[in-house]
Amino acid sequence: MKRLRRKVDKFLEDWKKSESKYPLIIKGARQIGKTEAIEHFAKKHYKSVIEINFVLQKQYKTIFDDSFDVDKIIKNISLMNPEFQFIENETLFFFDEIQDCINCATSLKSFHIDGRYDVICSGSLMGINYQEIESNSVGYKQDYEMYSLDFEEFLWAKGYSDEQIEGFYQKMLHIQPLSTVEYNVLLENFREYMVLGGMPRVVFTFVNQKNYSGTLQLQKQLLLDYEEDITKYAGGLDKGRILDVYRKIPVFLGSDNKKFRISKIKRNARNRDYIGVVDWLSNAGIINVCHCMEVPELPLKGNYNPHNYKLYFGDTGLLIGSLDEEAQEDLRVNKNFNTYKGSIYENVVAEMLVKQGYQLYFYKNEKSTIEMDFMVRDSQSLVPIEVKANDQATISLNKMIKDDQYSDIHYGIKFANKNIGFNEYFYTFPYFLAFFLKRFLKDRKIQ
Repeated sequence: MKRLRRKVDKFLEDWKKSESKYPLIIKGARQIGKTEAIEHFAKKHYKSVIEINFVLQKQYKTIFDDSFDVDKIIKNISLMNPEFQFIENETLFFFDEIQDCINCATSLKSFHIDGRYDVICSGSLMGINYQEIESNSVGYKQDYEMYSLDFEEFLWAKGYSDEQIEGFYQKMLHIQPLSTVEYNVLLENFREYMVLGGMPRVVFTFVNQKNYSGTLQLQKQLLLDYEEDITKYAGGLDKGRILDVYRKIPVFLGSDNKKFRISKIKRNARNRDYIGVVDWLSNAGIINVCHCMEVPELPLKGNYNPHNYKLYFGDTGLLIGSLDEEAQEDLRVNKNFNTYKGSIYENVVAEMLVKQGYQLYFYKNEKSTIEMDFMVRDSQSLVPIEVKANDQATISLNKMIKDDQYSDIHYGIKFANKNIGFNEYFYTFPYFLAFFLKRFLKDRKIQ
């Protein structure tokens, strides 16, 4: 069966061609396809691949005990497996599950200075003690953060070409409405993507079967796998409290303001008892945290309340999998994506922003008369983003653009079930084009 094309494929090709390539660490949440992508690349480009998984092959953790000298590491590996071939300039060392062997990170400096072999490491953010890895390999590695499939990768999986997808972007850039056929086809694909999410096993099953059979069971199993991994990797934090927050994310998203509240976790819960829990889930790639800005002005970083935030699933398919059976039937049979007060649309847009490299911020004033789902920026402006499940009024968006007190805001973005347009104040885009936003804000010309 044909594999799923991933954006990391091109990154790896470019890395291979780089004259001064550093050992590479590909990090990301569990089960998003890191290992498969690296193995596919390795088979294509190297005569010999030394693949070691520090979780499944724990004995290899000792290969760094004697020294970090490359020749001594090779000697130790060959003692454990004499069938490995070490061909200079034709060999890739692939160290998988690096979070279980911090010493491996220390060896990256030696491999880079030695220069005879390429090195790629992969690690789960859930297990990676990245601060320790960072201190052990600073200056001698390159990082790449990988995610589950974004909507463009999903379109590739469905068979759409780069030329077709580029055509959609050009219409967005030049504010030309999509044709009725284009709009309806993209909307149907996006609804599939919202139900499925981007976890590779789920998408692969759907694309090959051409139906949803078994996909919900896969999503629920992934949720259980994440719970199991939390109990395995939580370290010094209280595993029970991490699970408490993880299991309550749908409750937060189902509330009117979607704000994280400690009181919704359990009776008499105190903030001080949950210090570090949300950060751990975020660092593991399981959730995306969206902070409330103190004031709607630049810069974004540092201008937010660290105690006021919303939580979204890092993959919308996992949100879908967490819903009850009645909600599942409503979604799959009736295509009612207004379930959970429109939180599915917010979650998928948040996910699309993060996968473009954005940090998440929202804004709500003290009187709650103005509320904005997300805030991003271009090179000169603060850009408010409103997400509408259908095409409701945009009172807050109009206020923020037209009111002189918001001097950093010059225009806005509205994602809704509506075609491409511009009304002199804000751009309207169908939410399925949100994966183009960063490119659009860079390329756009003043209308």
